Amino acid sequence: MMPATEHLIIAPILIPLIAGALMLLYDDRQRKAKLTISIGAAIALLFVAFELLNRSKGNALSGGNEISFYLLGNWAVPFGIILVLDRLSAMMLVLVALLAIPTLIYAGANWHKQGQHFQSLFQFLLVGLNGAFLTGDLFNLFVFFEVLLAASYGLLLHGSGQLKVRAGLHYIAMNLAASLFFLIGVSLIYGVTGTLSMAHLSQMVMNIPESERALFHAGAAIMGIAFLTKAGLWPLSFWLPTTYMASAAPVAAMFAIMTKVGVYVILRLSMLLFAQGAGESAGFGSTVLIWGGMATMVYGFLGVLSAQGLGRMAAHLVLISSGTILAVTGLALEGGGAAMLSGALYYMISSTLATGTLFLLLEPMSREEGGIAAMLALTSDAYGLDPDDDEEVEVGTAIPGTMTVLGLSFGACLLVLGGLPPLSGFIGKVAMLTGMFGNGDLSPLQNWTFLTVLMLAGFATVIGLVRIGIQTFWASDSAPPKVMAMEIAPVLLLVAMIGLMTVRGDDVLRYMDATARALHDPLIYSDGVFATRRVTGGAGTAGGESE
Repeated sequence: MMPATEHLIIAPILIPLIAGALMLLYDDRQRKAKLTISIGAAIALLFVAFELLNRSKGNALSGGNEISFYLLGNWAVPFGIILVLDRLSAMMLVLVALLAIPTLIYAGANWHKQGQHFQSLFQFLLVGLNGAFLTGDLFNLFVFFEVLLAASYGLLLHGSGQLKVRAGLHYIAMNLAASLFFLIGVSLIYGVTGTLSMAHLSQMVMNIPESERALFHAGAAIMGIAFLTKAGLWPLSFWLPTTYMASAAPVAAMFAIMTKVGVYVILRLSMLLFAQGAGESAGFGSTVLIWGGMATMVYGFLGVLSAQGLGRMAAHLVLISSGTILAVTGLALEGGGAAMLSGALYYMISSTLATGTLFLLLEPMSREEGGIAAMLALTSDAYGLDPDDDEEVEVGTAIPGTMTVLGLSFGACLLVLGGLPPLSGFIGKVAMLTGMFGNGDLSPLQNWTFLTVLMLAGFATVIGLVRIGIQTFWASDSAPPKVMAMEIAPVLLLVAMIGLMTVRGDDVLRYMDATARALHDPLIYSDGVFATRRVTGGAGTAGGESE
């Protein structure tokens, strides 16, 4: 029989799935109960994610292994569905939970009243995110990809407004097209290899006949378009700034991690299928990732300089973050080494938390008296809700030092995203550049071009955010905005996470370094998956563990 603790790998999928389904049974006016269930589920996810993170380090619970597996339906690999937990997937699970909890608390300050089923849609989004990070085969990657997209459609359209509807329609059209590319690419890969298991593909890629290798590369490239669209690679990113700007603040904050789903899949598949040991396929797509990533960074910082509002600026900052990781992934395929990649992973976590914080700061920093109350009243009327049956709609209560708290939080985001000391953005960029220039396998052109673009992006970020900060905190003569404690507390929580990443920078970087080394050795992943044995001796048991 399989130990009960080994079933924990599937918990990040089941917890939000059960919570989301349960909340559908509640009347939409029972928002306090829904909010309690949703936040409780997110907190449970955080505890589970940290436990899985500990297991990925190779402790006693995981038998000394750095990678764990779970066979759904108890079918042997590569025929069955498998969930794979390693350092990278565990890190992403923690990031999802860390961002979800403050976002849900913030949404409890009136935002969840703008439409129906907000909490259930949010939980189903977590199902898709966690499933995408855990799955070990391309078919179920598509399934979880569609689950998170379906939930994101509802969340994006949550509320009212012409801009929201127009941006939502563009977003849906782009992602439907991306899903089509995904299916075409997966079909070509399956036609050549006869498998969709990532581990199996990793072992087969060296032995693909030369007559079929071009078709395999075509399938990988077509499938890659789907995830590069989600990651925001230029020129596939034209939809992203308007979409993120039009979203409700908590939705946009959670969307900051959705671009990282595309980045994660590109990183995972690139290091499994096209790393240095992949024979004739080694380095495939690296040029596109390197120069496309840097082009995305340029597009992002030009957008930051031209943006007149914080919402559009924050969306372009998301593109700078994604472009940086994609460029480093391409450099890693060409021999960039683990040190550079570990710095990029550290920067990815830090920048995701910072951009999420900026989206939560967006509305309080630009709030006009009665604005949100009017919007919520309009939404209640549109959905036929009776205000007498719900809590009183309030803009918020002014707390002491509102502008000081907002200003300090905004300043922390500026330091992180601009890459200035002493916060974590500076540490991540220094780690990336140290790894890059300490490796002799990359060309000077690549090194110096990336350095130039990275520095320009940081400089442009500082200029853009300082301009917004001056307009908001110094040049404005209006009275301080009324802000709820439920809106300030999540922002401070995210800033505290950034501060903790800075203080514990050595520990976090050591974890990232071990993660990067494991990614550079795909045999750890593929051999571990095929060493997974079926569970015997118990009826109805569905699971597996590494031998």
